[in-house]
Amino acid sequence: MYKNIYLATDGSEHSKRATENAIHIAKCSEGSMVEIIYVIDPSKAKSEALTNWNSPDVEDKRKKRINEVESMIREAGISYEVTILNGEPGPTIVEHINKNNADIVILGSRGLNVLQEFVLGSVSHKVAKRANCPVLIVK
Repeated sequence: MYKNIYLATDGSEHSKRATENAIHIAKCSEGSMVEIIYVIDPSKAKSEALTNWNSPDVEDKRKKRINEVESMIREAGISYEVTILNGEPGPTIVEHINKNNADIVILGSRGLNVLQEFVLGSVSHKVAKRANCPVLIVK
């Protein structure tokens, strides 16, 4: 049913639970493939670099965020690939999945409070509104 499964992750607990759902869905569809999407937000990358100016490698911290998700999928025996994109997470994810004809996109909910979600909008909300495929938001 779902062959092209896109999993947007940021390394949070919500995205790890989203990974469990992606694994379950992939196991139900023989020949499915999971594409793990990680978006580097330039507005946060600058502050991340300034905050961690003396750390050995900021890039290692980003890879560490993806490693657990990647190993969960690998251990489940599911085909996968990792795609790292740059941009504002919501629109960047939407553009990527719509361009690549995703069958489903799975992502975690961040749990922003009502005011923040109203003013800023959450990544999951932006993806759900604009994706051309089913969206599974995992809490």
